[in-house]
Amino acid sequence: MIFTNSKAKDFTQNFEELLGRGKMDIAHVSGIVGNIIQEIKTQKNAALKTHIAKFDNWTPKDDSDLKISTDSMKKAYDSIDEKLKVALHLSYDRIKAYHQKQKPKSWFDDEPNGTILGQKVTPVDSAGLYIPGGKAAYPSSLLMNVIPAQVAGVEQIIVCTPTPDNEPNELLLAACHLCGVSEVYKVGGASAIAAMAYGTETIPKVDVITGPGNIFVATAKKMVFGDVNIDMIAGPSEIGILADESANPIHLAVDLLSQAEHDEMASSILITPSQKLADEVKVEIENWLLKLSRQEIARKSIEERGAIIVTSDMDEAIALMNEIAPEHLEVATNNPFELLPFIKHAGAIFLGHNTPEAIGDYVAGPNHTLPTGGTAKFYSPLGVENFMKKTSIISFSARAINEIGEECALIANTEGLTAHEQSVRVRLSK
Repeated sequence: MIFTNSKAKDFTQNFEELLGRGKMDIAHVSGIVGNIIQEIKTQKNAALKTHIAKFDNWTPKDDSDLKISTDSMKKAYDSIDEKLKVALHLSYDRIKAYHQKQKPKSWFDDEPNGTILGQKVTPVDSAGLYIPGGKAAYPSSLLMNVIPAQVAGVEQIIVCTPTPDNEPNELLLAACHLCGVSEVYKVGGASAIAAMAYGTETIPKVDVITGPGNIFVATAKKMVFGDVNIDMIAGPSEIGILADESANPIHLAVDLLSQAEHDEMASSILITPSQKLADEVKVEIENWLLKLSRQEIARKSIEERGAIIVTSDMDEAIALMNEIAPEHLEVATNNPFELLPFIKHAGAIFLGHNTPEAIGDYVAGPNHTLPTGGTAKFYSPLGVENFMKKTSIISFSARAINEIGEECALIANTEGLTAHEQSVRVRLSK
């Protein structure tokens, strides 16, 4: 773990390592992924079955075996504990309520001369959602991807998830039933991305692909972008925490570990002007590591990708965190809203001592599919707009084109586009 002071001689080198945390060796796997994509494009279902046998350790009997039945989803839903069922419904309702507030609207503007300008907002026809199912299955990720697509009004929503040994995750199936998803396919990795991007005999081609995944999934999404739209290229999960002496070191230690337990490649970073708090958190991290069910994963993440930085003041701490642009950012101070105007880059911001990042993963409402690796500087969280598109609306009256047509024709003439120029001039009354 990097434990340093911003005034230390080696600080610049250590901080550069943190800024490079999101780099994935896409070049190393691009050849493999490229071959997978090409095989899906040319061999379709036949390639899918070969890839499933190779990567998920089972072979589909026929094309119908690729799809999970709605009956099995309902059976999984009916069998889950009632308290868990209530929790999932609470999560669903809060996520839906939040995303309904995001939905953009069409608009029109009338000018006195008869010009009508506007924007028409419509959903894409189809969306493909990738939900991980290898090392761990995340029903919460299903809700976070399905609900904004439903709020947007997408007619066809399909889900792809890997099922090692042909054993779908029952909780994931229950979440599918809760969301009303009927098209779920037992396909994972780059194969799933390619199948949704180009279509097979069983899996339809979609317009947008969203959802997290490993480096093979991320590389495939990058390679098919342009043939379909994607949400983002997401890497390992991460958390940044800004804290002062008012913060509880136990809270911070557990919050840092909440990301470390995701993945050995996850990053957990605390920046504080309090040396005392930094020392206490370091001790508590070790104490709490011993209590985790995924201790080995969390320990490797903390040791290799974790950091605690002590700064001269909170202004410096904020400046450094803005450079990091973390996926999740907790602000653990007594007056967090006072700092909010100075925070420029983060996927999601959690304000106050009683707002752990985990609350946003499940029941707060905002989407937990967030930009990682510093891409929060230019990417936004997954939302309703990822499943919608905007179309410009233009209507000119005879008066309107006569008022500004001459200027339009002049610009077209200057660019040497004669047909452009004349398509305006032939409509002018002068």
